[in-house]
Amino acid sequence: MPLSRRDFAKRSAVAGAGVALTGSVGVLATAPGAIGQENPGQRLPQAGAPATGAGARGREPGYGPLIDDPAGILALPAGFSYRIITRAGVTELESGEPTPSHHDGTATFEGPRGATLLVNNHELKGPRAKWPHPVPLAEGLVYDPAAAGGCTVVEVSRDGRHVAEWVGIAGTSTNCAGGRTPWGTWLTCEETEDKAGQNGMTKDHGYVFEVDPYDPRAARDPRPVKALGRYAHEAVVVDPRRGHLYLTEDADRPNGLLYRWTPPPGFRHGRGRLRTLADDAGVLAAPRCYDSGGRFVDDLSRATRTGTVYGVDWIEVPERDARRTPVRKQFTDGMITRARKLEGMWWADGGAYIVSSYAREESPVHHDGQVWFYDPRRRTLTLKVLLGVNPAPDQDGALDGPDNITVSPYGGLIIAEDGEGVQHLFGATDDGRTYPIARNDLDIGTADAPAYSEFTGPVFSPDGRTLFANIQDPGIMLAIRGPWRRQG
Repeated sequence: MPLSRRDFAKRSAVAGAGVALTGSVGVLATAPGAIGQENPGQRLPQAGAPATGAGARGREPGYGPLIDDPAGILALPAGFSYRIITRAGVTELESGEPTPSHHDGTATFEGPRGATLLVNNHELKGPRAKWPHPVPLAEGLVYDPAAAGGCTVVEVSRDGRHVAEWVGIAGTSTNCAGGRTPWGTWLTCEETEDKAGQNGMTKDHGYVFEVDPYDPRAARDPRPVKALGRYAHEAVVVDPRRGHLYLTEDADRPNGLLYRWTPPPGFRHGRGRLRTLADDAGVLAAPRCYDSGGRFVDDLSRATRTGTVYGVDWIEVPERDARRTPVRKQFTDGMITRARKLEGMWWADGGAYIVSSYAREESPVHHDGQVWFYDPRRRTLTLKVLLGVNPAPDQDGALDGPDNITVSPYGGLIIAEDGEGVQHLFGATDDGRTYPIARNDLDIGTADAPAYSEFTGPVFSPDGRTLFANIQDPGIMLAIRGPWRRQG
């Protein structure tokens, strides 16, 4: 049953406290007005500054200044250290082949004898000949032999000294983010819309695949989960109570969408169950948002203050496999709510944290990053973190371009930066303040034009002692340890 705009307006007047990175989720007075209104009196914060209205309570968050790395890889605060776990073209798989490049979304799982298992995406788009280190075509685990991407599974011993790596799935394309399932598998997402015959591919791409880190046989003869749609997938999370899946789309012209998939009646989740679904099983839908006055919101960039809350209805996707028209283009203006660069997601606190990396000319209002929280019980989206446009991205200090995200066992969020210039891992406290955790010191540019790759895949080990993260280009997985403490 849809949540009506009138019901939402009534409910907003008595909204209670909820999961909050910036205070009460009931702060509806700051919600933007009617469509087309840009709220010129409501200023965006400076990039990386504390969220508007959050207040700086207690001591400053974080672990102090970052210290340059003599090895030129990773700057960290005093007392922290890192270990390289895998490196493209340098470390080897169990097969003897080199580790693939362009590490991206990652999840951790409890391994044997205190080890940690990680599933690591490799975001390689297009034909294999394009890349020096594609994902090897492991027998039985290949979807499209022309495609370069896929996943590897990495096992790291308790002391971090022994590492093994093998192929989880191969022959997929542009494996960007994804998501861990409550039943202990990984959903890897293809951020592409290439069809067979396009860009060298022999099969259609733009799907989600399931990878089991415990059982390599589970991914044999890979089958896409077509019920989740074909589009430029970014990330996915699972609502363990209701069984819904939420998915982000990183696309533009027009901007991409957030999606919700509702399973068919009687369906029970579990290992390998998604691949048994019919291609049209369940309902795939996109959001239609409105403010506390019941006014339609066309784009999430309209929100210019943290604490903004939108009600959400879900509109069914007409044709999810996009045979003729990309899914996001099947909706006309005024039907659904869009956002630019919908990226990482993480399920925690009874809902989904969702990232919009930035908004520019294609969007009504510019920003350099938003983090939203979707509450499925209340059917609301609340803006938790907001970064204003960074005027000097080549200078260290300000933060911009959030991408992959995880919830920290020490409070708040850990966010991978994919902006311009300097690249960081940074934290966001429960009251919306940000602080740096690491800086990429690996210069892949030239002396005249230095360049630094994005961070990807931040995720803590199951025991919470190690933060794993990747430098995407050339492809390095890092394990970071130090004096972690409660933030905020």
